[in-house]
Amino acid sequence: MASMSSALTRFSGLSSKTTLSPDFDHSSRRTFLPPNRVGLKISSSSSAAADSEPDLSVTVNGLKMPNPFVIGSGPPGTNYTVMKRAFDEGWGAVIAKTVSLDASKVINVTPRYARLKTGSNGSAKTDVIGWQNIELISDRPLETMLKEFKQLKQEYPDRILIASIMEEYSKTGWEELIDRVEQTGVDALEINFSCPHGMPERRMGAAVGQDCALLEEVCGWINAKATVPVWAKMTPNITDITEPARVSLKSGCEGIAAINTIMSVMGIDLKTLHPEPCVEGYSTPGGYSYKAVRPIALAKVMNIAQMMKSEFGGKDYSLSGIGGVETGYDAAEFILLGSNTVQVCTGVMVHGYGHVKTLCAELQDFMKQHNFSTIEDFRGHSLQYFTTHTDLVRRQKEAIEQRKAERKGLKSDKDWTGDGFVKETESMVSN
Repeated sequence: MASMSSALTRFSGLSSKTTLSPDFDHSSRRTFLPPNRVGLKISSSSSAAADSEPDLSVTVNGLKMPNPFVIGSGPPGTNYTVMKRAFDEGWGAVIAKTVSLDASKVINVTPRYARLKTGSNGSAKTDVIGWQNIELISDRPLETMLKEFKQLKQEYPDRILIASIMEEYSKTGWEELIDRVEQTGVDALEINFSCPHGMPERRMGAAVGQDCALLEEVCGWINAKATVPVWAKMTPNITDITEPARVSLKSGCEGIAAINTIMSVMGIDLKTLHPEPCVEGYSTPGGYSYKAVRPIALAKVMNIAQMMKSEFGGKDYSLSGIGGVETGYDAAEFILLGSNTVQVCTGVMVHGYGHVKTLCAELQDFMKQHNFSTIEDFRGHSLQYFTTHTDLVRRQKEAIEQRKAERKGLKSDKDWTGDGFVKETESMVSN
């Protein structure tokens, strides 16, 4: 594996992937990339004029997006028809459903979703707050998906299409998959190191993301081969999510996406005594998503952002926040914690593709409330307010002592004023 210093190298628009393989042909590195992806810069557009709407556009790892809202990998990016709809509705980017070399091994069941609604088990329930799925990666032939990727890029050359990929523990398999996917013209790769269910015995998904030694090896294969930006998608089903995120960045990835779904059992039907989702009377643990997971996702994103800032500050790495985004105000929270983009998957399944217009309007409303012109004006702003519990105790003690000192009143006779004489007197009364 490459050393940390070489993995962090960025020059002339090349990523650290160039340094991971001594035999890699540097002369061909990114030579086919359009100008808008050279340099791997992360920024937002210049400040909007005072009389215009806040500017939602972002440039992440050289990828220009009209807004930070990205279709997360899953059912909303499962085929040409739905991905085209996403572009037409105005989503900033689309991440297709995860593909692998051999789709014939992927067999889904139905029903494969279950919802958590407010109210106790057996009572009348209303709002959906959680969503569980036991869905696997794409079961469509790779050739079909590749054809559709190519068609989308031909029809939407200025829009960002990201391929989500996952493969077995095989260097040649990963290399073949990357090569075939990149030939379609996709703008970036998101590596699924995080799917919580299905095929762990093949060292796929979270089985890699939970094993940092394995993750480092696989990232090395990927980043020595890939010629477009690579995002590593993190699993929350781990003690310290910063560990795999750190390994991914050191191994050449340009970005981190977090979080994937949380391993869960949705519940038991108290009438039938069977678990949900119920398939022929049986079920299996699956991935939990939607707005009930947002506080957990925010904490994980905060942890990763703090690590990236302290250990990789000044480098053009990106962070894509995922987890329970239903409103533009939810998205603002992720951006305040350092996210460059915000992914939405379950929210699309609940509200439809047109929901992006509401998301954009609400995010702009938040920005206008605070006089922010661009995303970069407030990205990461709230990270400064997180500290340790020990520090909170110290801060509160100092604040209490300061308030007590203020209640004691004037410190000397020279501080008396005519206008505030009565209040100044009251400040020194003890009963």
